[in-house]
Amino acid sequence: MRDQTKRRGRARRLGMITALASVPAMAAVMFTGGAASAHGAPMDPGSRTYLCWKYSIDSTGAMNPQNPACAAALAEGGANAFYNWFAVLRSDGAGRTEGFVPDGELCSGGATVYDFSGFDLPRTDWPYTHVTAGDTYEFTYNPWAHHPGTFHQYITEDSWDPTQPLTWDDIENTPFHSETNPPYRGSVGNPESEYYWTAQLPTNKQGRHIIYTVWQRSDSQETFYSCSDVTFDGGNGEVTVPGVSAADTAAADAAAAADEHADHTGHAAHHGTGTAPAVGTAAQSVRDALLPGLIG
Repeated sequence: MRDQTKRRGRARRLGMITALASVPAMAAVMFTGGAASAHGAPMDPGSRTYLCWKYSIDSTGAMNPQNPACAAALAEGGANAFYNWFAVLRSDGAGRTEGFVPDGELCSGGATVYDFSGFDLPRTDWPYTHVTAGDTYEFTYNPWAHHPGTFHQYITEDSWDPTQPLTWDDIENTPFHSETNPPYRGSVGNPESEYYWTAQLPTNKQGRHIIYTVWQRSDSQETFYSCSDVTFDGGNGEVTVPGVSAADTAAADAAAAADEHADHTGHAAHHGTGTAPAVGTAAQSVRDALLPGLIG
């Protein structure tokens, strides 16, 4: 099995850096938007909403995507969908899939609270994760708010064409894995916390695919939908973000390494470096103020 602990920790730390950079902007969105019903999204392999948020936020907390697909999603649906990357849900979903979520709207889940329609755009340049067919993989999913339920994971058919709108005919009928009430680590309400479970990736797959995840809560009808773009090429969880320069990638790696050092000294003082602003008491207070409305 590949060494996932190091990679998972790096992704989690980078997520915390970008999350704290976005706190002021998130506050504006969450306090002025509709109902704050937001509870999680895949982190590894990352969903379209999560990776676009993670790699689009700049040092001011604004969305400034270099990736063409993320830029198109921003133009289509606006910044609210980015700041609320964990809110692709239907409160009346009740676990329903085909016949409930319309064809061409699978990645947005037909969501009605925020406009996620930009993430349904058929494109070949979404951020994607490199994986190996048949590999034992540790999947992670952010619990912005914790709820019991089951995660169903599907894969696209070999005939799927990424240049066409995603339909239910493009998704294999049976999940390759389902996980009920997995454990989670970290504190809910921030991007460094995660549900985690181990499963075998589909065998006999190659090239680009989508892992489609449906999280069905067992304590309500609320259901979450997400698309994670992957490529079966022998990879070990590396992420490619088309359009992001090598310099920006190196800066993100440096920021993650600096935060790793901060982790070793304790979580009492989380300070970002590089392009990410330092964490201050005001930012922490805003996040703390948001949590009661988010967790429900």
